[in-house]
Amino acid sequence: MKALYITSLHTFSGKTALCLGLGRRFQADGYEVGYLKPLSTQPFQAGGRLTDEDADFVWRTLGLSEDPCDLVGVVLTQKLLLEALTGAAPPDLLAQVKAAFERVSAGKDVVLLEGGASLREGFSVGLGTPVVAEARDVPALAVTYFYDRMSLLDDCLVAKLRLGERLLGVMVNKVPDEEMDFVVNVAHPYLESRDIPLLGALPLRQQLQAISVGELADVLQGEFLALPEKRDELIEHLVVGAMSVEQALPRIRRVPGTKAVITGGDRADMQLVALETAVKCLVLTGHLRPMPEVLRRAEDVGVPVLLVRGNTMETVEAIERVFGKTRLGQRAKLEQFEALLAEHFDFERLYEGMGLGRRNNDIS
Repeated sequence: MKALYITSLHTFSGKTALCLGLGRRFQADGYEVGYLKPLSTQPFQAGGRLTDEDADFVWRTLGLSEDPCDLVGVVLTQKLLLEALTGAAPPDLLAQVKAAFERVSAGKDVVLLEGGASLREGFSVGLGTPVVAEARDVPALAVTYFYDRMSLLDDCLVAKLRLGERLLGVMVNKVPDEEMDFVVNVAHPYLESRDIPLLGALPLRQQLQAISVGELADVLQGEFLALPEKRDELIEHLVVGAMSVEQALPRIRRVPGTKAVITGGDRADMQLVALETAVKCLVLTGHLRPMPEVLRRAEDVGVPVLLVRGNTMETVEAIERVFGKTRLGQRAKLEQFEALLAEHFDFERLYEGMGLGRRNNDIS
């Protein structure tokens, strides 16, 4: 059995997406795949039990046979955190992770471990990525995204400093097209000269950062007032309609791609103007129901309408907390991410580093 610890250097780097992409590739190549999230800092209820949202998503997408609650080593509730920090009946959290790893690895060829949002996460309770990787003797793949040139290189060097020889390589996600030449021809040889393999550099694709109308409804606990059947429509950008109609109209039209307009439920003028532009969703705030003509027009032009309780600022903040996350719930998005991996990720080098041979398919 081989294992790989996929860890992130920043939030929203794309490590869950990479777990899915690699997991499906391993499955396609004939390997039995297991998964474990050693530490979850965001408890998530599933069937009345605590688990992790990412783990639950991976469980469903990869079709794993285990109970989804068994795919998390430690779910760190506030109560458990206080116990660990104060020494009140201190639990052996690392032992829990080791036991969970033994369970999920039974009968598997490859186990993917998904780390936290950064290399800092978990140290206060003895479950930092380097600690767990060392305890299970597992190589690590670090995922970061392109922010700027210096930060990219600094992040990779810090990953090497923290993980040492366990660092199998790094993957850079969300590289703007205009920066790809720098990453490939400058950063790549620079990192390789410092014994940091660059296994992949994936270009930025806005569609992968998009959130569906249904996900918006779930995040905001919103009510569909029109066209709930369009919950799979993807939103790439948010536009806040809190100004005058004269100011808003050119702003809405300037925003490229698919967009949602967020405005007060009592702003019929803004709502009707927005519906005359290429919007994919109207989000109405303040739990104020719109005028009937707004809903009639939305039905006519095929734009779903959501009603939410929060005010406009609260609504924007709630969406922004999840908007940067690569969500692959739609098959088209998952297939697009897999296509990017196939073109820009060095699977052969990864397989060699993990000691895996070829099975069903050639490794490109």
